[in-house]
Formats: sequence, C-alpha cells, structure tokens
Amino acid sequence: MDRRAFLVGSAALGVVRGTSLADPQPKPPQPAHPSGDSWESVRAEFDRAAPDKIHMASFFLVSHPRSVRESIEKHRDALDRDAFTYIETNIGPLEKATRAAAAAYLGAKPDEIAMTDSTTQGLGIVYGGLELRPNQEILSTTHDHIVTQVALDMRAARANTKVRRIALYEEPSRASADEIASRLAKAIKPETRIIALTWVHSGTGVMIPIRALADVVAKANATRAAADRALLFVDGVHGFGNQDFEVNTLGCDFFITSGHKWLFGPRGTGLVWAPPDAWPITKPTIATMDPFWRPEPFDKLPAASLMTPGGFHSFEHRWALTAAFEMHRRIGKAKIAARVRELNTRCKQGLAKLKRVKLVTPMSPELSAGIICFEVEGKKPEDVVAALAAKGIIASATPKFYPRAYARLAPSLMTLEADVDRSVAAVATL
Repeated sequence: MDRRAFLVGSAALGVVRGTSLADPQPKPPQPAHPSGDSWESVRAEFDRAAPDKIHMASFFLVSHPRSVRESIEKHRDALDRDAFTYIETNIGPLEKATRAAAAAYLGAKPDEIAMTDSTTQGLGIVYGGLELRPNQEILSTTHDHIVTQVALDMRAARANTKVRRIALYEEPSRASADEIASRLAKAIKPETRIIALTWVHSGTGVMIPIRALADVVAKANATRAAADRALLFVDGVHGFGNQDFEVNTLGCDFFITSGHKWLFGPRGTGLVWAPPDAWPITKPTIATMDPFWRPEPFDKLPAASLMTPGGFHSFEHRWALTAAFEMHRRIGKAKIAARVRELNTRCKQGLAKLKRVKLVTPMSPELSAGIICFEVEGKKPEDVVAALAAKGIIASATPKFYPRAYARLAPSLMTLEADVDRSVAAVATL
C-alpha cells in the first residue's frame, strides 16, 4: 500500500487508532468534567493554576483546563513513543476531527476553516497574501493590536498599497454603536477593498458591533461589482470563547482567532474562517501539508486547506483543541457568555463606585466583553498591576504600543464572584 492510500484508508475508518501507544497503562479514574451546573466545579477544572492567586489576566495566555491537558498528554505520550506510526495512522482522522469541532462551534463547514498556530499567524497569512489592484486601499482603525498594524503595513510596503486608519470613537466609556457605525460608513470610499477591524479592543475593552458594521459594509457594496466589493476582516480573538454567536451571523468575510485565550484551548492554536467565495482575495504564502492526509488532488483542495500553513506543528496541541470545544459544548456557549457578562458587569459596577477610579470600558454588555480597562487617580497602570500582584491578584496593563495606558481586570471561567469582589476591594485600597 502506498503512502497516500494508507493515509486515506486510515481517514476512512473515522476513528483514532493506535490507542495502545497513547495509553500503555491504565490510569486511575478521574472525576467527571464539569457541565456548568456549578461554577466552582468549572474553576476546579483549572487545577494547575496557582490556587493562592486570583487570575484576572487569563485572556493573555491560558492555563490549560484538566480535560485539555489530559488530551495533550495523551497525544504527546503517543508521539514520544512512536511519532512516525502515530502520525501516519492518525493524522487524517485527527485533522478532520479538529476542523469538525471548530466548525460545529462556529456554525460553519470544516472546509471553510484554515488551521493556524495563533491569531498573529492567521492575520499574517491572510493579510500577507492579499491580492489588490494599485488603486485599491485597506481601511483599518487606530484601535487595533500592533500585529494587525504591522501585518497591514508589511503588505502595503511590498505593493505600495495605501493603508488608512480611522478612530471609531474618541472616549471609550462613552462609545456608542451608532457612533461607531456612522464613523465607519463615512470612512468607506469607492477604492476601499479591505476593511480590517478588531471585535474586542484589548487596549480599551470596547467590543464593536460587528453585525451592525457588516450591514454598513453591505450597504456600501450594494452597487459595486464583485471585484470592487469591500471585504470585512475581523480579528475576533477576544470575543471567541466568551460570546454566544455563529460566525455566519456576524456578517464578516474573514474571522481570525486563536484557541489559547477565551476558549481555554491548547497554547499555540488558532484558525481562520471564510466562506468559499471570500478566500480568493488572498493567496498562500506558506506551503500546506494537507495533501499528507486529504484524498483530493492538490489542484482540487479547498482554499482553506491551501491556506493552512504546513510544517511539523505541536500536533498534540492542535489535536487537543477538540477537548476545548467539547468543554464549551458541555457547559453551553450561551451559558458561558452569560457567565462572563455577569462577572464583568459585577466588576465594572464595583469599580464605578470607587471615587478615585475611572472606568474606561463601557458599562453596556453590548459594547464590552471580558476585558475591563480602568484608571486609578495618581497611579500609573504598571503600579496598579504591581500593587494588585502584591495582594495575590494577577491583573495586566495595556501594552505600550497603544496610545493610552490602562490597568486591566478580566473575569473569566477561572473567576468566582468572591474573586471579583476581592479584586474590586483591593483596587479600592490603592
């Protein structure tokens, strides 16, 4: 049997083989993974996170929950024992399973999804491969993370494409959906081909109304030819895992994210989603390895497959991403979104009552997600973070590449009500 036939035959089985490699010895029974009936049981899933600390910066890079860690360890053990046989036998079923889990979570199709190692890599491959005419421009904002800015500027420098940036709001705490939509509508020009936005701004905590902005873009496209249509790209990383949505309902053309933030998936995982008619705007810059396991001829591969960077990845992390999606399925996307909203509202309301604290992030849950930015009168953000750390509370400050610096708290699935109250009380003493 040649290599392709072997891989295709393995994929057709639809099961993961080689379990004797992954589980050489029986393991003691483990407690059942939580379903969300008790938020304390969900918190207990993060059993490696320091128990003497309150984790208010988990959006930065996750502590793996137990189910994810166990899945990583299973694949890692098998790879350590016999990497060649494990990959040859399982790459097809496991790659399919990962894409299927991502698609089920997003409300998409598996072949609409390119797998990556991070949001940064996803932004790099889609923006780096953009095919634009000389008279077309990229429209972005002043609120985006530096990786979006750099990826767009690098693309522009290579082809002398114009990148224009606008502010969607001036004062984050007073931002409104109408203002944001109006500013975008006024900024779109006939030559605007790419609109690059970020769903949740990590520099202010503002969550922009993507669906309303997609409607603005659709209105601008109403009289345009297909080759001139403005395409909406969204860095969705800080809404992915804490908002209840299906990607088709957002109205965007591209959605770029990672699995190692609010989804609490394995570190070093990410994805890009786009429908088939949107993918042609960008071309691959890194060769794919999907032909190792896909039965189709190379020229018949889906565009998302071609856009999946190849090479040897941390396969144990990519394949364990299914465990993170399963955790969210067990608990429920709507339930998780409601929980994060409840905790963040509790935290914002507590901070807003403090005389020396200025809340930067909007109070409205429609314009905020899980990141809360604030200022303490007379204190630098880094001093606030250090003072909270001395009290066992892990907060963060906005990176220095943002125009304004703020302290940040971010309640998540690792957080209980008492953690929020203790954090607010600690801020009150600063």
